[in-house]
Amino acid sequence: MPEMKILGPSDLEAYMQAQGIDGEILYLDMPTPTVEAAAQAVRTHPDHIVKSILFMVRGQPVLTISCGPSHVDRRSLAAHYNVGRKKVKLASTEAVQQETGYEVGAMPPFGHYCALPILIDRRVLEKDSVYAGGGAHNALLRLSPRDIVRVTRAEVIDLLTPPDE
Repeated sequence: MPEMKILGPSDLEAYMQAQGIDGEILYLDMPTPTVEAAAQAVRTHPDHIVKSILFMVRGQPVLTISCGPSHVDRRSLAAHYNVGRKKVKLASTEAVQQETGYEVGAMPPFGHYCALPILIDRRVLEKDSVYAGGGAHNALLRLSPRDIVRVTRAEVIDLLTPPDE
């Protein structure tokens, strides 16, 4: 398999222009490897930082988008796809780069190598604007969560609450 180019903020900006996405990439003086660091860098509450996390469900990539410090409950993913929880795994660093083109910690919610199934937590849509990965460890993307849903056709579900067992 040929070596794929790692995507960055300029690729994200080009995608946003092509899709008519109204958002802004902020270039920061520091890396933002954690939700807390990102929130501090842009002086906002951690709930306004959204994480794009790639999971493998039965070996197929699924991107989840959720608010800041919260954790995606794998049981919610398993129930959504009607599989056992052991069939839901966090994607490896290599898989993230291969499927999205972006590095872990810098991945935006869209503009990946190929279209991915995307699940967005319903709480993200409670915000007027959010900050997401901007394509580099020192870049964040500020945009409306509604634009994320519009562009990605993400399915809105509860990703944080375990289903009734």
